[in-house]
Amino acid sequence: MFGFWWQWQFQWKLSRLKDPRYSFLFENAPEDEVVCFDCETSSLNPKKAQLLSIGAVKISQNKILTSQKLELFIKPTAEIDHQSIKVHRLRHVDVENGLDVEEAIEKFLDFIGSRKLVGYYLEFDVAMINKYMKPLVGTTLPNPQIDISGLFYNSKLRNYPAGMPHPHIDLRFDTMMEEMGLPVLGKHDAFNDALMTAMIYIKLLNGWGMRKSENNYD
Repeated sequence: MFGFWWQWQFQWKLSRLKDPRYSFLFENAPEDEVVCFDCETSSLNPKKAQLLSIGAVKISQNKILTSQKLELFIKPTAEIDHQSIKVHRLRHVDVENGLDVEEAIEKFLDFIGSRKLVGYYLEFDVAMINKYMKPLVGTTLPNPQIDISGLFYNSKLRNYPAGMPHPHIDLRFDTMMEEMGLPVLGKHDAFNDALMTAMIYIKLLNGWGMRKSENNYD
């Protein structure tokens, strides 16, 4: 059950929607479905950064639907910062034939629908989507959001006695993958990051330390 503040924000965002084609974002989401997503950008400042790629994958009934994925490359409108290229390895030549950002946002919204969004330090990625979405449709993402870093922190915290000082918990992506024994794919690739995020989410959803008893891919 969502709280009053979330409900108020939801209604306010609905009132700002200027394109009725996107009213589906405010419909009831399919049960037991979420979307994990990640963005690669030209910098870490959401006010100045450009979207370069978006990767997303659906999870349904505790299974990662790799057959239902989204991988978009976006044509930049300015040169890509050399420092950011060292991180995501996307050069201007790699994305110069990509989609216009408005088309990419439309495809992303069609893909996620009203499903909950899952990510790693999701606030940044959501801010990047909202920056381009708001001028396009008049409002920002209304979808409920789940950050795996918070889920991981809470799962680790349960292992400590109540009343004890909270320990330092390493929330780096690599640390979470290693502690959970999950395979590391090529990093700083939007789709691979979304897929690894989905792996972590499934593991946390099933309970920290639970022995894997079935294949969670489809």
